[in-house]
Amino acid sequence: MSERKSARDRLLDALVFVPVGLAVTAAEELPKLAAKGRQRVEGQVATARVVGQFAVQMGRREVQRRLERRHAPSSGAPDRAAGPPDTAPHGREPAPPAPEPVATQGATGVGDMPAERGDGPAGNGSARRAPQLAIPGYDTLSASQVVQRLDGLSPVELVAVRDHEASHRHRRTILHRVDQLLASSDGR
Repeated sequence: MSERKSARDRLLDALVFVPVGLAVTAAEELPKLAAKGRQRVEGQVATARVVGQFAVQMGRREVQRRLERRHAPSSGAPDRAAGPPDTAPHGREPAPPAPEPVATQGATGVGDMPAERGDGPAGNGSARRAPQLAIPGYDTLSASQVVQRLDGLSPVELVAVRDHEASHRHRRTILHRVDQLLASSDGR
């Protein structure tokens, strides 16, 4: 009879106790498994989101850089930075170049005044030409790059920059800094 019991016990185990045990274990372990799966998937999704946002940002910068390069006036000066307009490679600001003199000392003794009138065909000075700014490549620079270069300019050069900026792009950051520097030069 002990052989029958063992066969019967095995049959009961296979048909009753194993399914009940699986159901109890599944009820206890399913929330833990779901939490573990959620944690892994959410971590990977967050990583993918960060990488995607970075790729989109870099793509926008590259498109902007190419558009600016295409629409920039040909000044004969080489392109200084291959990165976004506000930064050089590796996120550092490029060193500001030394300011070029606006005009050379002529026979009249007027040295730092930018030339505003050219000689027209009749030689009477009637043809207007744009002043040459003391900051090379001014129109291709960002506001932060221009502001860095303003400190070394004379009051006459600052006025020329302010007039040019006010008549073109009207960037408040530059106009405000020029006004500050002009006010401080008046108080010296």
